[in-house]
Amino acid sequence: MSDVRRLDRRTAAEVADEILAKEPRSGRTRIVAIDGQSGAGKTTFAGELGTALLERGASVDLVHTDDLLDGWDDQFTFWERLEREVLRPLGRGEAGRYHRYDWIDERFVDEVTVVHPVDVVLVEGVSTGRAAMRQLADLTVFLGVPDDLAWERLRARDPAEAMPFLRVWKAREAGHFAADRTADLVDVLITI
Repeated sequence: MSDVRRLDRRTAAEVADEILAKEPRSGRTRIVAIDGQSGAGKTTFAGELGTALLERGASVDLVHTDDLLDGWDDQFTFWERLEREVLRPLGRGEAGRYHRYDWIDERFVDEVTVVHPVDVVLVEGVSTGRAAMRQLADLTVFLGVPDDLAWERLRARDPAEAMPFLRVWKAREAGHFAADRTADLVDVLITI
């Protein structure tokens, strides 16, 4: 694992170059985890990074771990599903497959989402930079933002009915990040 580097938001291109300079740890696919608190901008950064990778000729797929959660109480225990259904198959050069969670109907959909063994698979979501992922991923990224900015983004993005759930969620994620020391141990730390 490389030394943690502090970067700013303009670095999607730099991160893309670093990813493509690496040989995959297993299979043909490089796995990149994008972690950070809720409202940190993980999805936005994943989009920027995906675009930078595509501009460099790489094929890219994206996994949002919110699609793997079994509701609000499955904040961290989705890992086994991610590893079994997506990461292990990719490590063997095979496609990953999972059923996406429908947050409105509160159930997993019947349709299968396929994650192709492309050049780079971006896995974004809270706790994706955890210790177990740091053993598998080719690169781990953590986005750090001030709490007030994260809450501002969450209030703009999510309905008012979600706020009580998000308060509990945010408390849990803070505990996870402190215990895991995620921001200290990832390959790249990007702060705003």
